[in-house]
Formats: sequence, structure tokens, C-alpha cells
Amino acid sequence: MTPARPTASATPAAPSVRDLVRLRAERPEAIAEAAARRKRRPLLRTADTAVTADVADTEVTASTAVTAVAAETASDRARPPHPGRLMIIAADHPARGALAVGDRALAMANRFELLQRLCLALSRPGVDGVLASADVLDDLLLLGALEDKVVMGSMNRGGLAGAAFELDDRFTGHRPEDLVRHGFDAGKLLLRIDHDDPGSLDTLHAAARTVDVMAAHRLPVFVEPFLCRRVDGRLRNDLGAAAVTTSIAIASGLAGTSAYTWLKVPVTEDPDDMAQVMETSTLPAVLLGGEVGDDLDGAYGKWREALRLPTVRGLVVGRSLLYPVDGDVAGAVDTAVSLL
Repeated sequence: MTPARPTASATPAAPSVRDLVRLRAERPEAIAEAAARRKRRPLLRTADTAVTADVADTEVTASTAVTAVAAETASDRARPPHPGRLMIIAADHPARGALAVGDRALAMANRFELLQRLCLALSRPGVDGVLASADVLDDLLLLGALEDKVVMGSMNRGGLAGAAFELDDRFTGHRPEDLVRHGFDAGKLLLRIDHDDPGSLDTLHAAARTVDVMAAHRLPVFVEPFLCRRVDGRLRNDLGAAAVTTSIAIASGLAGTSAYTWLKVPVTEDPDDMAQVMETSTLPAVLLGGEVGDDLDGAYGKWREALRLPTVRGLVVGRSLLYPVDGDVAGAVDTAVSLL
């Protein structure tokens, strides 16, 4: 299986998954080499940002997705499709052992299929980048899928889904120094707080110190806060307006500076509450997708309204777009981009 690759300015180290596996076994240093030569971009592109597009160097493949991107004109690419906004595809779920999508318990376990879906999503116009764990980003680097994209490393993955220690969420993924070494553009951390679970305090402390280190490196860090509780032994996030408001207030006050802190927030149970909830902080925020089930159209409507709020600057969505019910990844991604 050969994933469709977005247009790249350089020949990828691994033109196919077969080559990717071979490189991992025979030349592991190829990952660092691919990271070193990756074409970077600003976190946010504004209307004044000129995006260099050398159509002559475009590698055109038989993939419909790549062909569609290659057909864009240089003038089209010179104008950001949504100035000052972000559209990020999330794929950090497997590292937490969260592999289910809907009623498919192991949907995200097939790495070859996940890479194919990710590369297709990243090839769509208006998609700015990806959020993932190190193993997924290493694969995408070798496949050449991260050229001119925002790359976010997922940092705390130790709170495994369903584990007794789920809220003692250790930073077992990217460290700030890893993000710097690879030339990545941002980090993301999850902050779930259960007032009845002492593990939340350890996570809160570790999160604050990580925000400090990220700020020292001048790297943006996206903090995803929730108040949560256990119901019949399972952890449930509280999406009520009061809970989301409180979680935003806590996350905004982490560390010795908030200069490089962004928020990654859910839409509240009642979408009409979002306007008041988002007045809790002046920090820039992106909306997270979460599990939307079969009602993707309903999710689009909630995202559309919330995106009109002054502090909301984009979307970070994963399973809903990578594994839509109708199987149309490109269509789901394109619709989400259109909301920006």
C-alpha cells in the first residue's frame, strides 16, 4: 500500500511504505536527516504571507489527492485559504492505546491504513499540519508528507486509556528538546483534572513545568484541559459550561508565563454556551473534534458557530475526519476546512 503524498519540495526518503520499513531497519538515521531538510513554515499564515510554490518541481503521482494539489496555480498557493487560522489533523490517539473509532475497536491499529488516510488528509488544500506521536511523525517524515506543514508533537501519553493510573498522565512522548532537535513547530499536552484522583496533581505540576520549558524555547504549546470524573469505573469528561470554563481558567494560569500557550478546547454540551465560556481567557484557542459518532454534520454546525468567536483560531480534528462514516476522508476534510 502506497499512501498518497502531499506535494513536496524534495524527493521523500521513502516513496512507499515498503521503502519506509526498509529504511527504518537499515538506516534509522534517515529520520533525523528528513527532519533536518524539511521545509518549515510559520505556525500561522496571514494574508500578507507569501507561500513559495515551485510548480515545476512538483512530483505528480497517480494519486487523485496529489494530482489535485499539483493542479493548483502558484497564485492560488500564494494566498492562504484561511489567513490567521489553523486546520490540524490529529493522530496521537494510538500512543495512548485509544484505537477505537465508533464500533470498530481496533480501527486505528492498522498503521498502513492510518498513514494512507493521514497523507490523503494532509494533501487537501487548506490543511495546515498534523498532531501526532513520535512514531507517526517519523513515518510521515520519511514519506515526505510534512513539507511546509505545521508539525505538533504529542507530549504526555502515559495516562493510558482505561488504566487505573489514567490521570497520572506522565510525559512519555515528545520532550521540548525533542521538538527543538527535530525542528518541529509546537507541542500539545492533555490536562485532565479529577478532584477525587491524586494523579491529577502530578499531571498538573508536570504540565506547568513543561509549559515553562516550551516558553523558554519559544515554542507554542497547546494545552487541552478537561474536568472529568469516573462513572462506573470509566473516565468521563464534563462538557458542561461551568466545567469547561473552570478547566480553561486553570489551564490559562499554568507556568510562569502564558506567552506561548494556546488552548485546545471542546465545544460545550450546549453550543450556545461557548460564547460566554470562551470569555474566560484571552489565550488563542483551537477547537478539538472528539468523538462525534455518526452525526458529523451536527459537529460541523457546532464548529462553525464556535469558530466565529474572537479567541477561536482553528480546528484540531482527528478520528472524525480520518474515519468518517461514509469513508470519504477528502470530503470530510474539505468540509472542515471550509468552516474556517
